[in-house]
Amino acid sequence: MTDLPHMNGKICMVTGANAGIGQAVARGLAAVGATVVMVARNRQRGEEALDQLKVETGNDAVHLLLADLSSQQSIREMVTNFKALFSRLDVLINNAGTIPSQRMTTVDGLEMQFAVNHLSYFLLTNLLLDTLKRSAPSRIINVTSQAHQGATIHFDDLQTEQNYTPSRVYARTKLANVLFTYELARRLEGTGVTVNCLHPGVIATKLAQNYTGHTGPLDKRPAGDSPEKGAETPLYLATAPELADVTGKYFVKKQQAKSSGVSYNGEIAQRLWNVSAELTGLPVTT
Repeated sequence: MTDLPHMNGKICMVTGANAGIGQAVARGLAAVGATVVMVARNRQRGEEALDQLKVETGNDAVHLLLADLSSQQSIREMVTNFKALFSRLDVLINNAGTIPSQRMTTVDGLEMQFAVNHLSYFLLTNLLLDTLKRSAPSRIINVTSQAHQGATIHFDDLQTEQNYTPSRVYARTKLANVLFTYELARRLEGTGVTVNCLHPGVIATKLAQNYTGHTGPLDKRPAGDSPEKGAETPLYLATAPELADVTGKYFVKKQQAKSSGVSYNGEIAQRLWNVSAELTGLPVTT
């Protein structure tokens, strides 16, 4: 990852940055001189990851902001804190995700996976759009998954109050990421802000462990690539000069790829946008 372009002077935010792919992405950006804003839920784990990154990269321009992405109030407070510290944002990487083994609800009364895996992307991005537009050319990168293939959005049961299956709900939230990416790209045309999404590969992380339902020791967890391998495509999308004007695309292994057929349905994307806006208290716009 040291062959990445220099990112000196660029400010990059990464959610879920204290472990797994998020930590590897944060490390990669810090290693090429970016100012990195790590977003994590747990202060102790976040500070440990922060200190580790500074030592490993020799970059002191690494910062930690705390946010529980299952809480809309917490997301809003984190954005307020960010804007008090920084006047620009060059790259936003929405990476954090969760797969609870049983249905859980957030403090806002929403199903946990839908709230963290989709609505946190939606709310955080929209709250930062003014800063991203002011910083253009800037980039938004949404980490999704090939698991979205075959999924559909169940508008009559978005909160999965019936038949909760962790992997099936996860697939729906990952489809929501792709739909959100394409709809946001349409809305951002002409602003200088690009937005793309990606499948990072099958990565041996706690998330993958939860997805497969594996409960054994970590050294017996499902096979998969390293978080560093999983970070390659998001880092490419964040830094590659040749992607300056590329937007509204889905990437696998640093190459544009086809997402599922339903992910290109503009009516579904707009409907999901409007419902998401209502659920996060944002104005419904076209």
